[in-house]
Amino acid sequence: MKKIFTLTLLLMSVVLTAQDSTEVAKEKKFTLSGSVDAYYQTYLSAPDDAGATFGTAFAGQTGFALGMGNIIASYESGKVGAVLDLVTGPRGAGATFSNDIVDGIVNQAYVYYNISESTTLTMGRFNTFLGYEVIAPAANFNYSTSYLFSSGPFSHVGLKADFALSDDFSLMLAVMNPWDTNDTSFTGEYSFGAQLGYSGQFLNLYYDSGNNGGLGFEVDYTGGFDLSDTFFLGINAAYNDNDGSGFYGAALYPQLATSDDFSIGLRGEYFAYHGDANNDESVIGITLTGSYTVDSNLIIKPEFRLDSLTDADGGIFGGNTVIDNDGLAASSLSAFTLAAIYTF
Repeated sequence: MKKIFTLTLLLMSVVLTAQDSTEVAKEKKFTLSGSVDAYYQTYLSAPDDAGATFGTAFAGQTGFALGMGNIIASYESGKVGAVLDLVTGPRGAGATFSNDIVDGIVNQAYVYYNISESTTLTMGRFNTFLGYEVIAPAANFNYSTSYLFSSGPFSHVGLKADFALSDDFSLMLAVMNPWDTNDTSFTGEYSFGAQLGYSGQFLNLYYDSGNNGGLGFEVDYTGGFDLSDTFFLGINAAYNDNDGSGFYGAALYPQLATSDDFSIGLRGEYFAYHGDANNDESVIGITLTGSYTVDSNLIIKPEFRLDSLTDADGGIFGGNTVIDNDGLAASSLSAFTLAAIYTF
């Protein structure tokens, strides 16, 4: 009887240990995701071989071109975890400033600690909290990017704390290196960021000294509203100042879902420099994009874009010379782009 009792206890111990191991195993989670994109682009109002480009980041080539490929590895165990986002291709190199991060490979690399259900600490390199658009094209509706996105930070290296204040309110506070800087050993300077969120609307603040190519001060609003089951309106507005000069602008993103697989959206943007930045240049950009999803993973995006300088004597977009089909200086540039994005 004693042996049976002992064996029973041993069996129960094994079962309980197995259950504990299963519970621990459930707390550990590894995921692998990413995307690959490519595109074809031709200018409608300028020769493809003249080097004319919009004054925005990425997708600046004509003909067939590669965007980027990225792989995101994420591992979580209990309250802690880590994310490594590796990227390659022209878009990846432009986003990571390849002379700053080795070979432009590391887009994000950070660790985090969920102190409680409402508080998370994150340290490392993470994509910016400013703006409506992001680096990875799969997460944007438009394939090309806006002037507001292109002028602000892409990523930060530092420490941030996220607080879920309630079901609707959130707060983020951060201390970081100056924008898109991986090393402060020559400057010893830092930047500060904050974000206040309410029901999908976000007020973002960023500050650095503005020295050594810094950004200075920027305030940014990012949000949007579901006006119906099929119609969404995104909004972005920002103002930047660095010792009396900088930029400001606003963009609207109306998007209509015509079916489960197809949506059409418009980006209407006004962007301007102030002070000594690019001689107070301003531009209006209109981008019309279709988005067709094939079998949930492949997204096809045809896109028409027209950017026009509000100054008739222009000919420059963000330092890029614009010409027409006759090779003369122009105040507008238009293009057609066909992009293919695969996500996994």
